[in-house]
Amino acid sequence: MRTLLICLTIVMCTIATALAQTEQEQVKEVINMSYVEGIHNFGDITQIEKGFHPGFEMILIRDNVLSKLPIYTWIESIKTGREKNPNPPTQRTNVKFISVDVTGKAAAVKLELHRGGELIFTDYLLLYKFDKEGWRIVSKTFERH
Repeated sequence: MRTLLICLTIVMCTIATALAQTEQEQVKEVINMSYVEGIHNFGDITQIEKGFHPGFEMILIRDNVLSKLPIYTWIESIKTGREKNPNPPTQRTNVKFISVDVTGKAAAVKLELHRGGELIFTDYLLLYKFDKEGWRIVSKTFERH
């Protein structure tokens, strides 16, 4: 009986770990598809919209003043920039995930963006998992290098 209980405990822990890893992989996929490929590597706008919640806000600090940039304003800025210069950067942006912390339906991610071997941003992204849409990016802060 004791052996059976130990085996069941091990199986349950293994399943819980596998589910957590699956959630982490889903979070990374949304970030890769919508943020890294969509925004930084000139992906399709619908690709960006799919991974960002409509209530998303980027929180910025400039000259010691805090401001917020909603996703719809950021997307319009991206569209305008691409109309002026339709050529993607000659070097791709690559992501390095520093940490992916998932608890239930909330996730916090620290990542680095590199272009041409140089660190360009350290980002902190927050995500929620929605019942129908799945994981969506809801907030971002960053440090530009």
